[in-house]
Order: sequence, then C-alpha cells, then structure tokens
Amino acid sequence: MDEPAAHSILINIDKSTQQMTVFLDGVQKYDWPISTGKRGYSTPSGTFAALSMNEIWYSKEWENAPMPHAIFFMKDGHAIHGSYEVKHLGQPASHGCVRIDPQNATLLYDLVKESGLENTQVVLSGEAPGGEGKVASTAKSRARYAQVAPRSFKPRYYAELDDFQPRRRSGFFRRLFGGR
Repeated sequence: MDEPAAHSILINIDKSTQQMTVFLDGVQKYDWPISTGKRGYSTPSGTFAALSMNEIWYSKEWENAPMPHAIFFMKDGHAIHGSYEVKHLGQPASHGCVRIDPQNATLLYDLVKESGLENTQVVLSGEAPGGEGKVASTAKSRARYAQVAPRSFKPRYYAELDDFQPRRRSGFFRRLFGGR
C-alpha cells in the first residue's frame, strides 16, 4: 500500500497586518490573527525552513513561559507557538516569536507533523506597527526592568543618589511606619 504524498505547507506571516495565512499545496486554507515582536523586540523577516517541533515547550529565556505546539524556524529559538494571551492577538506583543491562538497552534502543529518539517516553509514579511526592534535578549530585559524602578526604591549606595533624601511620610503611612 502506497503512503499518501506529503503536502507542501507555506506559512506566510505578514507582520504589518499581524496575520498568518497557511497554504496547503498552494491553496489557502487558514487565515489567523497573530502577535509578533512588540516594540523593542524583533521578529525576523525572511524565508525559513521549519527546523524542529515540540508539542510542549517552555522558554528558558523568558521565565519558563509556555510555548505549546511550538514550530521552530530559527536555531536561536524563534518559533510559531500557541499563546494563552489571546486578547493581544492581532497586535505586536511577543519577545520575537510568532504567537497564535492555542487551538490554531494545535491544528498547525498537526498539519506540519503529518506533512513533515522538510515540506514546511515559513515566510515572514512586512514591518510590525511601531517599527522593528532588536532581537530579544535576557540581558536587555533585565536592564529594561531596572530602568522602570522608581527612584526612591534604588539603594542609597548608587553614586547619583548620594544627595537623595526620602520624602517624609504623612497621614496613614506615617502612622504605619512610625514617622514623626
């Protein structure tokens, strides 16, 4: 008995419209809203082969964020995967991956699994609304969080804060923390 011929899959991602279109043997089958890299985090453009798949995956770089039904298209970790933050689909919201609805991720994963990675091509084009940023890195994210800390919460040993004097507490906080 002959095995059925493998289908060719083209996953076309338009970052400017935040839409993914899936073609099976050249015929458009699905059109889904997605989320690519938010401001400061780039989703790469270009034509890629699907490299690997993981039904269940957690991002080692982003605090074990779940990446269900991940299809990796770059060795550095960029993938198409399900996201539970469906309210952000249709707008840039990721650290560089392509997020889709978990149900659509399951459907796409099964389609690629059936046809094979070697028969799957991923094409990313356009520019995300708000512009493109650099590819995400953990060091960059740590620096970003340090920048948003209010000045009064920085330790006093920072040189630029040698002359810093905390404001006196009043009302409820004064009573709570034993102020004058």
